Amino acid sequence: MGTCDVCGNDYWMTFEVRTTGGGVHTFDSLECAAQRLAPVCEHCQCRVLGHGVEASGRFFCCAHCARMVGAVTGDELRDAVGSHPG
Repeated sequence: MGTCDVCGNDYWMTFEVRTTGGGVHTFDSLECAAQRLAPVCEHCQCRVLGHGVEASGRFFCCAHCARMVGAVTGDELRDAVGSHPG
């Protein structure tokens, strides 16, 4: 059995996540993994669980949030969700 790094639950179905930096983390749920590993949007503070947007080394959940804090202007970044590829 393993113990979750976030909540301390001693659970027989824990799993490990290995990061590119060499870290090894043990979790009992995806929720705990997200709490520990997912970046936080610098504008709205939500956890970035999808692709998100990176602008000037800062992380955002979407292009709108990046524009709101002035990390980008205009159409430098755009969200792909809901946009037609053609």
